[in-house]
Amino acid sequence: MPSDSRVEAWQQAIAEAELGGWLLYDFRGTNPLARSVLDLTERHPGSRRWFYLIPAEGEPLRIVHGIETDALSTLPGELRIYRNWRELHEILKNALSPLQSVAMEYAPYGNNPYVSRIDGGTLELIRTMGPQIVSSGNLIQQFEARLTAAQWQSHLQATEVTTSAFEMCWKFIAEKTANGGRVAELDVRERILEHFETRKMTTYSPPLVARQPGNRLPHYETGTGDDTEIRQGDLVMIDMWCKSEEAGSIYSDLTRMGYVGAEVPDQYASVFEIVTRARDTGVELVKNRCATGDLLAGWEVDAAVREVITSSGYGTYFLHRTGHSLGREVHGNGAHLDDFEMREERLLLPGSLFTIEPGIYQDTFGLRSEINVFIDENCQVHVTGGPVQTAIQPIV
Repeated sequence: MPSDSRVEAWQQAIAEAELGGWLLYDFRGTNPLARSVLDLTERHPGSRRWFYLIPAEGEPLRIVHGIETDALSTLPGELRIYRNWRELHEILKNALSPLQSVAMEYAPYGNNPYVSRIDGGTLELIRTMGPQIVSSGNLIQQFEARLTAAQWQSHLQATEVTTSAFEMCWKFIAEKTANGGRVAELDVRERILEHFETRKMTTYSPPLVARQPGNRLPHYETGTGDDTEIRQGDLVMIDMWCKSEEAGSIYSDLTRMGYVGAEVPDQYASVFEIVTRARDTGVELVKNRCATGDLLAGWEVDAAVREVITSSGYGTYFLHRTGHSLGREVHGNGAHLDDFEMREERLLLPGSLFTIEPGIYQDTFGLRSEINVFIDENCQVHVTGGPVQTAIQPIV
């Protein structure tokens, strides 16, 4: 048996899933999930196909081309080199024919594009070798989307920065809009980026700052509307995300709503109450399932949250999934909360972090509330980005 601790962890997960093995494959960087699990992201992807077979028992197998024999040199296992396609097929057949099943980065019917990284031709080839192919979605989660203790702390650090940035934004907008003044969406965005930079935080793209009607677009690009100056009587959406500059850090991703004025109009307040009630329904479902130890798939949370909005008459205006995996990238590789854009059948595992962010986007304005939820290894549920917004923030 191999002594490498990584192999032991992989094989334990494969055995628990009752699989014969896990076949990881890449060609020119087309499978970032495999590259991440195998810690190859900092290495050049090369120009030839490679396979890495982790059997439930025994030594892993590295299959590489003769002109790129060091493609998997950082990994343990027997090395088999092919020079032409005939040799590749023979190596694969000998390795796979004894196995009843193998996991690959594949999703039945293309249902989950986040997992589905193997091209159809390669799937056809592997099926001719004998084993049944099953999705590696939950295996990927275990090694790509579960936070370490240090990563959890880095998320909390980022959350402190995003939370303080909201307070800074409300104050800045209040000052600029006093006595009939105005402030550009882009100016608010720049203040957020400065806030991040001075606290050694980074982000892959600028935050979203949107007055109405721009906030009716879930992915509105700040500053591109017909009128982007915030003033008295405006409804303001701010969606921001950041993480520490240190390697391996985890994002915080939060959305809050503000209204420039002392009293929030009922047309906004009443709709936001539905949004927050839907959000809290999702949190309660996660807590209840964790408390009972029952499995919970991502689609179930989306369905429960969406039902609150649909039963309130606003289902047509909830335009996106309820939430996404959160990790080293804003949209991580774990289970998403989705029974809308796709059916997310992967499980919400201990160690996973994700957003819950329902929204209602009408013709003239949009509202969203976004929080982050973490399930620790003891199945305790933590809501970050607090205090959680329960009402639209008056900006005065």
